[in-house]
Amino acid sequence: MSNSLKEKATRGMLWSAVDRFAAQGTQFIISIVLARLLMPEDFGLIGMLTIFITLSQSFVDSGMGSGLIQKKNRTDVDFSTVFLFNIGVSLFFYLVLYFSAPLIASFYDRPELIILTRVLSLNIIINSLAIVQRSRLSINVDFKTFAKVNTLSIVISGAIAIGIAYKGFGVWALVAQNLLNAGISVILFWWFSRWTISLKFSSNSFKQLFSYGSKLLIASLYSRSLNEIYNAVIGRVYSAESLGFYTNAKKLSDATAFTITSILQQVTFPILSSLQDDKDRLVSVYSRLIRMTAFFIIPLMTLFALLADPFIRLLLTDKWEAAIPLLQWLCFARIVTPISAVNMSILNAVGRSDLFLKVDLSKLPMIVIALIITIPLGVKAMVIGSVVTSLISFFINAYMPGKLFGYGAFRQLRDILPVILSTGIMAIVVYLSIFFIDLEFLKLLIGGITGILFYILISYFLKLDELGEVLIILKKLKKS
Repeated sequence: MSNSLKEKATRGMLWSAVDRFAAQGTQFIISIVLARLLMPEDFGLIGMLTIFITLSQSFVDSGMGSGLIQKKNRTDVDFSTVFLFNIGVSLFFYLVLYFSAPLIASFYDRPELIILTRVLSLNIIINSLAIVQRSRLSINVDFKTFAKVNTLSIVISGAIAIGIAYKGFGVWALVAQNLLNAGISVILFWWFSRWTISLKFSSNSFKQLFSYGSKLLIASLYSRSLNEIYNAVIGRVYSAESLGFYTNAKKLSDATAFTITSILQQVTFPILSSLQDDKDRLVSVYSRLIRMTAFFIIPLMTLFALLADPFIRLLLTDKWEAAIPLLQWLCFARIVTPISAVNMSILNAVGRSDLFLKVDLSKLPMIVIALIITIPLGVKAMVIGSVVTSLISFFINAYMPGKLFGYGAFRQLRDILPVILSTGIMAIVVYLSIFFIDLEFLKLLIGGITGILFYILISYFLKLDELGEVLIILKKLKKS
């Protein structure tokens, strides 16, 4: 990697990390406060609607935001075309959900979902107003602005939501948080981007961008459907309370795994796209990303699984006890998620969204079979099934990149084996260090400190290159 590109990637990675950790850290604290103030059923009601709103938002973007990033010679007409398309589709899907609200409420047998659907679905329209701005910032690797926008919107919306929850408005605190977060983000993105709309729509531009984005749309609909189908099934077959336990456990596990995933995807997609014509440099950056991802995600998710019990009991209180085993299993399911995301991201970066779609669809039979087997056995069984499918999906996701670039699953496993070994030793030490401790606070404190220190120490003795790179970055930050 050239010095200029490396500097650009490092700067982007750092600001993206600041963005995600500041935003997610703030959201993490807000979620804990809301979980203490609200009941699991409140979170379950929102979880019931997630699949409908998420799928609608997939149609609104239609992969065209990624198409703007991937395209080499984009114009103002391209941006305006995508903007107008986003607005039109968002209005259409809001109306669909508005009039479908009684059917959704009937499906779950929860009449209160009618008004909740109609209000929460406004998010679809609000979010569509900033898709182009997000793409423009990603193209310029300007994640400093992302950090400002996301952190401010989360702090303001979260503070208001906590006040509403404290006043006893229940689920409406979560609705307010969602809408305010989206609305404030849109205002700030427009303020910082200073983009002038031309209101021009080009059919040629649309065809070109949609040709690329349509494959991503299908893949997004497919992956999000499978991801959110758990919410729909748990809410329909079991109860809003059971869904509340699952959604909060999922949210906590995702806070770590998907923070790292989003940092990597946000930065690496434009960087890898710029290298799509230089295979050697592309593969070099790609392999380093796999190793660096594993260096962070494997120990973090393992440590979180080990400390899930004291974490839930201390911070969320015993009313969330049923979420503990779900969180532990979901942590293990998320271990390979960021690595799989890098494997899939490189296909998009080189313009092979068709392969991205084929790889994603190839996992459908396995996931459907897992659901059919586990649904009658309970929520915990469903989560354990997702662990198995996640591990198998890693090999499927790595197959095509291995075929195209010679860096498949087994080469990746060989490269990250030292990280797996370091994590295994750390896990044993942490387990023994908290085994005889009764106080939840001490378990969390001692387990966390012990895990981090031992992992760094073991990585140092094994001379992991990734630790050296992290230290170099920290030195640069200190000097700056």
